Amino acid sequence: MTVPARVRARTTSATTPVAESLLRAASRAPHFELRFGLPVDQAERAEWTTCAEFLDEPQRFDVWRKSLAEWLREQYGEAPDRTTAGYVMSWYLNVVGVLGGLLFHTARRVPSLRPADVALRIAPEGRPHTVGVALLTDDFACLPEDPAGNHPAATVVSDENALAALLRTRFAAHAAGFVGSFGPTVRLGRRMLWAAATDALDSAAWTAGRLCGDETAGVMDSALLLPAKLDPFTSASTLKATDTGWTRRRESCCFHFVLPNAEACGTCPRVCS
Repeated sequence: MTVPARVRARTTSATTPVAESLLRAASRAPHFELRFGLPVDQAERAEWTTCAEFLDEPQRFDVWRKSLAEWLREQYGEAPDRTTAGYVMSWYLNVVGVLGGLLFHTARRVPSLRPADVALRIAPEGRPHTVGVALLTDDFACLPEDPAGNHPAATVVSDENALAALLRTRFAAHAAGFVGSFGPTVRLGRRMLWAAATDALDSAAWTAGRLCGDETAGVMDSALLLPAKLDPFTSASTLKATDTGWTRRRESCCFHFVLPNAEACGTCPRVCS
């Protein structure tokens, strides 16, 4: 599926601090497009949509879900409303979380997560999942020792806890916009939507740690981001060590299990204690 985009080019110099951080982080995620700015080519740019457009025009979520329903019917014979809603909910929030989590983990920098400053790309063929995220502004926050702390686009905060709190606040603000826009189009409930936001933030830094070769460091970052049950999130980090490695209990459900002959995910709250 291609969700039409009506975005103005907001690309800036690729040598800005946050652009350089994003380029380094992108090398850790070869199967997912992580970029600064939008493509110059108009055909390629048409595959991108800003998050602001999604939130301002909720019917875009309906188009996305209809495309997903077509794919699910081809694969499973059915496309329950709960499943299309659960998939889109998770895909959207996880991509925004990954953008913040990767930069926090790899560079101790927090980008703007305002909906107008983030764009998504959805796979144009096959399963219509998110396959790319673009940051569209130079603005970032960092620690006092950051060598780019004197850059005009930088906001310096006091320490790691303050930086983690800022990422949590920026992600929560974006998630609140998503809950307000997407929520009325589905029957999931406000608690489920915020549970999915909690999952996205908790797993973002953990994913970054795994991609960068230090899973434990990612887990520690998740604990910084969600040290306790902080409103509006539904829990503290649920990551825990097991005999087979780190795992977590999801707060939300993607409703994959309601598809024919499908089972609940291993980290689903329905089966994971």
